[in-house]
Amino acid sequence: MMELAKPGENHKLLAAGVGTWDYKVKYWLNPDNPPAESTGTSVARAIMGGRYVITDHTGKMQMPGPDGAMVDTEFVGMSVEAYDNVKKKFVSSWIDNMETGIMNSEGTYDAASKTFTYFAEYEPMPGMKTRIREVLKATDQNHRTIEYFEDRGGKEVKTMEITYARKS
Repeated sequence: MMELAKPGENHKLLAAGVGTWDYKVKYWLNPDNPPAESTGTSVARAIMGGRYVITDHTGKMQMPGPDGAMVDTEFVGMSVEAYDNVKKKFVSSWIDNMETGIMNSEGTYDAASKTFTYFAEYEPMPGMKTRIREVLKATDQNHRTIEYFEDRGGKEVKTMEITYARKS
């Protein structure tokens, strides 16, 4: 058990994201319409001897208000990432102020393309279970992108694209 509790090379891959990042988001509330865009900041830190990376995200997003008109909305989110030595998979949990659930993901890493691919299922509205594929690519030590794809009736649709640039 103690051997399985030790951080290893896969934890170091996650630690490469530690720091402060500026991000730009494009998101599609309706895939037939142009994307909405916003910006923000992410601050990632390693905890518990490098076993986990916690990232806090803050920004503003244009979201539909009570009357349906788009309004600036404060966005706050948090992720916890790790490599699970027992499952031999990367794992992640996500929470934000746009919902009350916790989205859990599992994934893999492809060293040749420097890409993490995570899969999750969440339920944003009652009865609306949605499968997600998240692709995180480290283009270099100071830049990365994340793309989110949702299964919409058996068809995968890109719903979000985030580009990150390291501040520190």
